[in-house]
Amino acid sequence: MPMYQVKPIFGGEIKIDLPTCMYKLPNVHAQQGNSCTSEHAMQNGEVDPAVKALEARQDEIMRKLYELKAAVEGLAKTVTTPDADLDVTVSSSLSSQSSSTTIFKSTTDLDTLLGKDLGALRDIVINANPAQPPLTLLVLHSLLCQRYRVLSTVHVHSSVTDVPPQLLSCLGPRHADSYARHLFQLGFTLIWKDVPKLQMKFNVRNMCPIEGEANVARFLFKLLAPYPSDPALATTVDSWVDTAFLQLAEGSSKERAAVLRALNSSLGRSPWLSGAEFSLADIACYCCLLQSGSTSSAPANVQRWIKSCENLGHFSPAKLHLQ
Repeated sequence: MPMYQVKPIFGGEIKIDLPTCMYKLPNVHAQQGNSCTSEHAMQNGEVDPAVKALEARQDEIMRKLYELKAAVEGLAKTVTTPDADLDVTVSSSLSSQSSSTTIFKSTTDLDTLLGKDLGALRDIVINANPAQPPLTLLVLHSLLCQRYRVLSTVHVHSSVTDVPPQLLSCLGPRHADSYARHLFQLGFTLIWKDVPKLQMKFNVRNMCPIEGEANVARFLFKLLAPYPSDPALATTVDSWVDTAFLQLAEGSSKERAAVLRALNSSLGRSPWLSGAEFSLADIACYCCLLQSGSTSSAPANVQRWIKSCENLGHFSPAKLHLQ
């Protein structure tokens, strides 16, 4: 049986040459003992059972080779990313486009946002520390899956051990069609690794890494909806995002109490933090509030807002991790 080689190509691409023919069949007509039977089978349009068995075996081997080819292509960009030298692949999952109603009124187009890529899958590669799970990214991943066809994968780097099971399956279960990358619009690869700050790379050749959960969240949210065109409103959103990560997530108890008072005041004037529409500010503040364990002591307006967020259903991945 012939051997097949994986050929690395410069530019972050990996190709596998697949055979067009896998077996050389003997000439059954040359065998005198079977010549009459073979001629009879050909006249009646039948196929020799031995040929059928070989064809079935070839189809199965070809299917496995295509799965291997797709797996290598899926890791190509990840492996060529300097921060993402993988050692163990834990799970590969598919999150298909959901039929539920989206909460964003505006529509976005990947070609408009990111430029045309000739049908290639756009890969988002994120390195995150399991000691500080990025809850906002889990929520945004859920929202992205409602807008696009997302191929999601979770890996574990050798720099970390004992990753909790809920983190290994945080992007959903494996799907039978996960090897068919051409069926998807976005690739979402999450790598659990010992890094001081969350890191993301979208284009391994033309883009510097984005560091920090707040900055990565801003990038991902823009794939869902544009930032407010009103500068004052956009500043309000950014201010709440910074407050969430700098004071709710990392601040002292005194700072958290001050943020809770500010949240309660703002939510007394509007249903969401940026006004009448749900925004990244709500996602960031909810996740950081949940992670800090301050939800039970939140004042009335904040409690009402927490229930409104949970009624949307998009925060289930974040809540599930903390259970």
